[in-house]
Amino acid sequence: MERSFTKEAELLKLGAGQTFHGEGILAVTKALLQSGVSYVGGYQGAPVSHMMDVLNDARDIIEGLGVHIETNASEAGAAAMLGASINYPIRGAVTWKSTVGTNVASDALSNLASAGVRGGALIVIGEDYGEGASIIQERSHAFAMKSQIWLLDPRPNLPTIVRMVEKGFELSEASNTPVMLELRIRACHVHGAFETRDNRAPKISRNAPLEEPDFDFARISLPPATYAQEKHKVEVRWPAAQAFIRENRLNEVFDGEMTELGIVCQGGMYNVAMRALQQLGLADVFGESKIPIYVLNVTYPLVPEEVSAFCAGKRALLVIEEGQPAYIEDALHPILRRADLQTGVHGKDCLPMAGEYTGEVVLAGVAKWIETVGAAAGVEAARRAVDQLAAVKKRAAELLGATVPARPPGFCIGCPERPVFSAMKLLERETGRFHISADIGCHTFSTLPPFNIGNTVLGYGLGLASNSGIAPLFGKRTVTIMGDGGFWHNGLTSGIANAVFNRDDAILVIMKNGYTSATGTQNIPSSPHQSEWKSGDMSIERALKGIGVEWVKPIYTYRVDKMRTALRGAMTSAYKGLKVIIADAECQLERQRRLRPQVAARLKAGKRVVRTRFGVDEDVCTGDHSCIRLSGCPSLTVKNSSDPLKVDPVAHVNNACVGCGLCGEVAHAAVLCPSFFRAEIVHNPNIWDRVVARLRSAFIRRMQPA
Repeated sequence: MERSFTKEAELLKLGAGQTFHGEGILAVTKALLQSGVSYVGGYQGAPVSHMMDVLNDARDIIEGLGVHIETNASEAGAAAMLGASINYPIRGAVTWKSTVGTNVASDALSNLASAGVRGGALIVIGEDYGEGASIIQERSHAFAMKSQIWLLDPRPNLPTIVRMVEKGFELSEASNTPVMLELRIRACHVHGAFETRDNRAPKISRNAPLEEPDFDFARISLPPATYAQEKHKVEVRWPAAQAFIRENRLNEVFDGEMTELGIVCQGGMYNVAMRALQQLGLADVFGESKIPIYVLNVTYPLVPEEVSAFCAGKRALLVIEEGQPAYIEDALHPILRRADLQTGVHGKDCLPMAGEYTGEVVLAGVAKWIETVGAAAGVEAARRAVDQLAAVKKRAAELLGATVPARPPGFCIGCPERPVFSAMKLLERETGRFHISADIGCHTFSTLPPFNIGNTVLGYGLGLASNSGIAPLFGKRTVTIMGDGGFWHNGLTSGIANAVFNRDDAILVIMKNGYTSATGTQNIPSSPHQSEWKSGDMSIERALKGIGVEWVKPIYTYRVDKMRTALRGAMTSAYKGLKVIIADAECQLERQRRLRPQVAARLKAGKRVVRTRFGVDEDVCTGDHSCIRLSGCPSLTVKNSSDPLKVDPVAHVNNACVGCGLCGEVAHAAVLCPSFFRAEIVHNPNIWDRVVARLRSAFIRRMQPA
């Protein structure tokens, strides 16, 4: 079952004059309701998952306002929802993880941007870029420019974020253009406060529905309307957007005494820029900077008049723009030349071309710029800051004595997907290595040690589609991995339908763990526990048979030997066509979240509870550690043997074990040493438990040597 956000949902009830205390993405959710939004859709993905999760747990508020909430099957479905705002003055918002989600939604977004909107259309995107990102490294800026969708990048504090949500709808309506609001990970989770307003019931809603449809061919994305739409974008919408941005002062200017210099930064980069200036002695802790700063809360489109006014009289400018290409920096040059301003523009010559602009990176970049432009008030401070930074890193290296070991992400303890890869490694001993087309999801961790399984990753639910190019060119069958989230998102149509239609002789393993676990364990159509607002009768097996798949084998994932046998059978089967193995077991995180409260309640009530644990008999363990190489479970580790004659450490199962039994299954399937044991810990034992325990103890004492 999904995590409950009932507590967070209470914040959405705050009214005029009250104060919201919480994190960024929750503030965005509250701002949507204050803006009179009629419908909200989205596809889950960090760092914006909370928005849909909270709204789904706030049904009493949502139904009272008449707002429609839709958990979309994909980002494309979410983007297509915004079509409601093309013909009608309806405000709508959707959300997803970018840039991968924006890529999926690109078809709908291009048509939406071409047709234009009457009602405000806001796209809240989680900009997952940098060291903490889990996806390909790209920016949304390019897509905004390509389709001419306006891009907001608010300064990371709650009042500014909320204002940009509300003004984003107004900007969309003033320019008849959809608007993107990008939030980096830190902005989504930044905590703060803002004064709330009452939630607004939309004029058109589930409680006040439309009566008549509206038709206008000029809003259809077909020639000749599309030619007029393109012209309208440039001649009407763009100037209207720039006028709105300028008149409503969506961008901000902070003055400073060093008027010959200036900094232009994306709104999302403001906090890290201010921190760098503080460390250089060029700003105080209250945000008062000696160097003037032009904060672009709207990074596209730029407003030439604002840029020229800020740069007038300045001899040098630093552009703090995260990522590559340098869209903003490159755009400033023609703006300044057309205004006949000779202000020197610096950016990527002082800061890195690509990568996340962390505090250390920006500090070094600003310091280099200060030295480059020869700002007398800051050169010495810049040199000291750089020297101090180098000294701290050198001292840290001395204290550590060696490089800190890499800690790549991996499967959770008891993950039901790990046994599948254990079975594959065992099968490789018989067949040799085989090509595996991987997919996006938790199972992508299989590409890391100890498994190193998965040769390609092309997109969410696209593993089987990508396999169609390589499978016919191999001398033996290849395998594709797909999660159940990817199955419903894109895999059923792009991969499975394609394979059946083309009679591909393919092998597909579907990880049926019950949720989109990689994004926070949100529910999907085949989740075992659904809320009352969702259908509870959607089956992967029926969907496969309905599309024409004839060879389907469900396997309980923790049975490693059976999984290996099923894979071997698919490899050697005489059947020519798509063969699907459904690896079925619930996500262990969700299982534990459900069971632990139940167990705690039973213990509190004094009821009998049996907990299964696995362990290693260190007297039997030889220290071979094949079990670890074939399992990779974090709870299966090593410790020094208590036997002084055993030099090598022995295997050990720590207290994090959830009793999934994989370690013992692997030992059995691989015919390893019999050092694993299974134990049942009985809490609040009954009379029979006590009698059995006494008999066992007596037997053991009898069998032990004197």
